[in-house]
Amino acid sequence: MKLNYMKRRFQLGLLLSLILLLLTGCWSSKEIEDLGLVVGTSLDLEKDSTSRVETEGQEASYSSKELFTITNQFVTSETTGSGAKDGKKQLKAYKNVSETGDAILPTLRNMILKNDKRAFAEHSKVIVLGEDFASAFNLTQTMDFFLRELEMRPSALLLIAKNHASNILESNEPAKIPAFQLVEMMKGHKRTTKILPPMTFAKLEGKLYSGASFLLQSVVSENEEIKFVGAAVIEGKTKKLRGFLTGKELEGITWITGKGKGGLIASFYDETDQPIIYEVISMKSKITPHVDGNNISFNVKIESEGRIAEHWVLSEKTFDNKFLKKAEKATEKEVERLVKSVLEKIQHEYQTDVSEFGTRLRIEHPKVWKKVKKDWDQIFSEVPIQCEVKITIKDYGTSGE
Repeated sequence: MKLNYMKRRFQLGLLLSLILLLLTGCWSSKEIEDLGLVVGTSLDLEKDSTSRVETEGQEASYSSKELFTITNQFVTSETTGSGAKDGKKQLKAYKNVSETGDAILPTLRNMILKNDKRAFAEHSKVIVLGEDFASAFNLTQTMDFFLRELEMRPSALLLIAKNHASNILESNEPAKIPAFQLVEMMKGHKRTTKILPPMTFAKLEGKLYSGASFLLQSVVSENEEIKFVGAAVIEGKTKKLRGFLTGKELEGITWITGKGKGGLIASFYDETDQPIIYEVISMKSKITPHVDGNNISFNVKIESEGRIAEHWVLSEKTFDNKFLKKAEKATEKEVERLVKSVLEKIQHEYQTDVSEFGTRLRIEHPKVWKKVKKDWDQIFSEVPIQCEVKITIKDYGTSGE
């Protein structure tokens, strides 16, 4: 009896403790009106490395180091309530604040001098690096602060901008917040082979410390309208921007790796030169390394099932099996062309393996990989690669836009 009484007292005490915790709230809570929620950040290299830098409590000085400008995109209680009133022009739903310096944290702290809100980065969605910045600085060094920053979410994305990154955080539509728009656009990778799977901070750290070259989604701003345009090539040794792939070249990479979730291939019917649009239902790729003494080569076998989503061919019975076989061959030919084109660029122009050939060699021939991994990008540039493509058309129709 006494044991049951003690047990009930313990349960009651535990329940009261939980209720008190809920009532007292969080000791570290912050009033939303006092915060400037950082939703996006850009970094751009300053062309003049001796730019004028002002520091708190000191006169302006000239730095001999390479300087860069950081832009934070804020959403505050004021911007979220900035709709048009009494016929006045609608204000932007965000506020961008920029500061120049030669180290990230002091530069961010200097934003306090021009911003009345406490910067809060737990809702940060994206960081965009400008082309010149990514070419000049080692990504491991520049991303170190953000990877250490406790407020940064591991789901935040990293993108590379052609030209100025700060332009990516501007929009000609006042109601849109560019940082949010970029995140939504990344979701399109499931429906096209021209967008990479998102590179989150959780993935980035592993990529940087692997020593391998890799790709980041590139983005451009034209008339304050942002658009994804191919991919940025990050060199494994230097961790710097090596160059860019076009949208078509990125398609070729996606077919090599077999990581596409959807997409279209436009080819032409040989006999009439009229377009046939193939929509991907599924794709897979197998990269097989071959080692013969000191000689390394690869075979890539690509398979895909899909449908004819659109065609302009009127000269034949389009439901006839002969037409389907010709359409399959035309699509195979186009995929082979895309693969050959991008291999030419990454092997001979950029000399960077961003398509997982080294990964397959490491898995299947670890002893060989140990010997070549230090100079793999250079070795990769001379490795023979054969590709075969098998396309199977299952049906007609499209899954929608």
